[in-house]
Amino acid sequence: MTFSLHGIGVSGGYAIGRAQLYSHDRLEAPHYQLRRDDVKAEVVRFDAAVEVVRGEFDLLDQHLPDNAPAELSAFLNVHRLILNDAMLSEAPKQLIREQRCNAEWALAEQTQALMDQFAAIEDEYLRERKNDVRQVADRIMKALMGHPGIAPTKSVSEEERVLVAHDLSPSDMVLFKRHNYAAFITDLGGATSHTAILARSLNIPAVMALHNARALIREGEWLVVDGVDGVVIVDPDPSILDEYRLRQSQWRLEQQKLKRLKSSASATLDGIPVELLANIDMPQDVDEALEENAAGIGLFRSEFLFMNRGDIPSEDEQFEAYRHVVQAMAGRPVVIRTLDLGADKALPWLNKESTNPALGLRAIRLCLSEPQLFLTQVRALLRAGQYGQVRILLPMLASLNELEQALTLIRAARHSLAMEDSGFTTDIQVGGMIEVPAAALAAEWFAPRLDFLSIGTNDLIQYTLAIDRSDDSVAHLYDPLHPAVIKLIRHTLSTGRRFRKPVSVCGEMAGDPRLTRLLLGLGLRSFSMHPAHLLAVKQQVLRSQIGELEALANRLARTGSPEKIQTCLARINA
Repeated sequence: MTFSLHGIGVSGGYAIGRAQLYSHDRLEAPHYQLRRDDVKAEVVRFDAAVEVVRGEFDLLDQHLPDNAPAELSAFLNVHRLILNDAMLSEAPKQLIREQRCNAEWALAEQTQALMDQFAAIEDEYLRERKNDVRQVADRIMKALMGHPGIAPTKSVSEEERVLVAHDLSPSDMVLFKRHNYAAFITDLGGATSHTAILARSLNIPAVMALHNARALIREGEWLVVDGVDGVVIVDPDPSILDEYRLRQSQWRLEQQKLKRLKSSASATLDGIPVELLANIDMPQDVDEALEENAAGIGLFRSEFLFMNRGDIPSEDEQFEAYRHVVQAMAGRPVVIRTLDLGADKALPWLNKESTNPALGLRAIRLCLSEPQLFLTQVRALLRAGQYGQVRILLPMLASLNELEQALTLIRAARHSLAMEDSGFTTDIQVGGMIEVPAAALAAEWFAPRLDFLSIGTNDLIQYTLAIDRSDDSVAHLYDPLHPAVIKLIRHTLSTGRRFRKPVSVCGEMAGDPRLTRLLLGLGLRSFSMHPAHLLAVKQQVLRSQIGELEALANRLARTGSPEKIQTCLARINA
């Protein structure tokens, strides 16, 4: 019987294949008492299971494809750290000795204790790490009970399959390059989860937050996965299959056609140049930006250098990372955002607790409260500026006091380098992110004090509409076309023109081809996005005529009706 499931499309594209069920269900742990003479052997058995899992991780690491995104290795390392931590590798052994219980029961008891501790953490990012702990514990449990994890061998079947799971760990994602999976779908997760990020990096169609897919879908059933609209169709009838085979064929053809645009100049039909830049998270991501012929790096999220580690990167380590990107871009601009930590990117060593992390001590606020941390980063940025066009971007500005304090610290960093006679650039542009409504409304006060502005639409939408974009229960309310959002973007762009300061958009809106012509009509001339989206956006630029779009975009900005907004957008994209 044909039926459909609706979730969140986290990675675009279409896939048709048979369901392959994958279970992360916990194995029921037996419980029995040991004789005193058997305790030592049980501890050895537990250690052996840990070694089995360690070997699985080593095997997964060895089979990482050469072109695998850096996140795969990073997430695998996180699971290694969890496995090696005493909370999993030693605490269960203590329970075995104290309670004379079997290893499975000791592991189950310790895992539940850890889950309770994580559940009490208020910080959302840290609270979500309980899933990583659970996934590692499940691997140990399976090894204890004779159910080892999936081995990274090539699929023997050439038939495309869709992986169906309640949840997937990042280490499971490594297998996608070794198996012939067409897509994956999960009950849990959201657009900002680790697995979703990896799916986008691998260009695998994916739908998450389906809630009951794993329970409703049977092994071998035909599935259609629509990663564009977030729909999964189970047991589709022939007419639906024919329709999606056509969509799939067209999608693949379009992806091939887009590659022809790499060398084309990015300009509209009426000759107005449009700058298309790439967002990156890690230094190695610069290769993908170059592959797509990005005009530069519009957003280097430097905080990822600080994550998945127990210490703070030194000034020299940061300098080398920034220099690598700057030299690779060979004269093209590189905009590096200073630490945007806090909210969903909290770090354990910061020890900063907040009842509401998204509105608490984060981004520039955190940097100003930890001036040495900020000074170290700015010194590294100034040193890297010798090798190309480095620009500093300050995140989440909300007041002029914050800006003035940041500029004072930048001057202090420059002075300290001069006193040491260290090599650094004396001429570096400083920009500010417009990602809270206060900054957008006060753009005319920020613009004269900055060299450029960058609109971070992800947070701007979230804060304007008071919606947590990572919460799938309210995700349908997250609307980039809300009249208030459009007005704030329009006001910021017009302010930039008035003060002759460049303005870019570096949020998800910049990489959405459906919004490219609208943003052009509103006055945007610089887009920064994930490298995978560059060519699709360029295609829209090449078919646009600014003179025609401006009137339509302004009309859309003046309407408050959702229906009229959609009508205007359709005319803009016609």
